Amino acid sequence: MRIRNSLKSAKERDKDCKLVRRKGRVFIINKKNPRFKARQG
Repeated sequence: MRIRNSLKSAKERDKDCKLVRRKGRVFIINKKNPRFKARQG
C-alpha cells in the first residue's frame, strides 16, 4: 500500500480503481489489481 499526497493521479492509472473514505482517510481499492492500493492521510 502506498501513502500519497494526491490520490487523483493514482486513481487514473487503472479503470477498476475505486475511491473510498474510511475513518477520515481516503483509500483507493482495486479488486482486480491490488497493487494499486493507496492511502491518503
